Amino acid sequence: MIQEALAKGQSALSEYDSKRFLSNFGIPVCQETIVSDADSAAAEAPKIGFPVVLKACGTHLTHKTEAGGVVLNLRGKGEVKKEGQRLLKIEGCEALLVQEMVLGHRELVCGLTRDSQLGPCVMFGLGGVLTEVLEDVVFRIAPLTSWDAKEMIQEIRSRKILEPFRGEYAVDLDVLSRTLVALGEIGLQYEEVVGVDINPLKIRPDGKPVSVDALVVLKSAGTIDP
Repeated sequence: MIQEALAKGQSALSEYDSKRFLSNFGIPVCQETIVSDADSAAAEAPKIGFPVVLKACGTHLTHKTEAGGVVLNLRGKGEVKKEGQRLLKIEGCEALLVQEMVLGHRELVCGLTRDSQLGPCVMFGLGGVLTEVLEDVVFRIAPLTSWDAKEMIQEIRSRKILEPFRGEYAVDLDVLSRTLVALGEIGLQYEEVVGVDINPLKIRPDGKPVSVDALVVLKSAGTIDP
């Protein structure tokens, strides 16, 4: 998948392909399907189950939210079709992603960046819209052991969010640590990957983390700002 993308001159994988790539390393991703038109999106939505999320998807469309390319909480086929028609008009949109609407109050961020001196480094912290505002993130040089990852997780200032929260279970630290270890492995195995950004990594009410948005950045793009 990586080599094919580079051969096409891509600077990043699409969101759909990014998640397919990450899932090969055991990183949990949300249920989703990719379609080429609004009618197909409307037909697939009931199979996933309402409400759904609809997103514009494309190999050069890396800032979907800013472009108005993400629609949450769609509750019927008519809404999906209407929004799908709109999203397909966004510059760079090549397809539509129909995703499950993941419940849960907590959003984390994790990823990979490649430092010119230190090499691949794994990142973890508070995610969603608060990532850039609070800057509550920590880094570790790859490779990571499970012990390294769990120690890293406890270093964020907002670590109490990992405990039971608003009636939801504590975060599954085993799944979370395996995700961080896997990101380190990606950095070591694929020099062509200069960055991975999973934001948000949403926590379901049962405490299980799941990637609802992800981006894999390739060598030709330089580095990403997590």
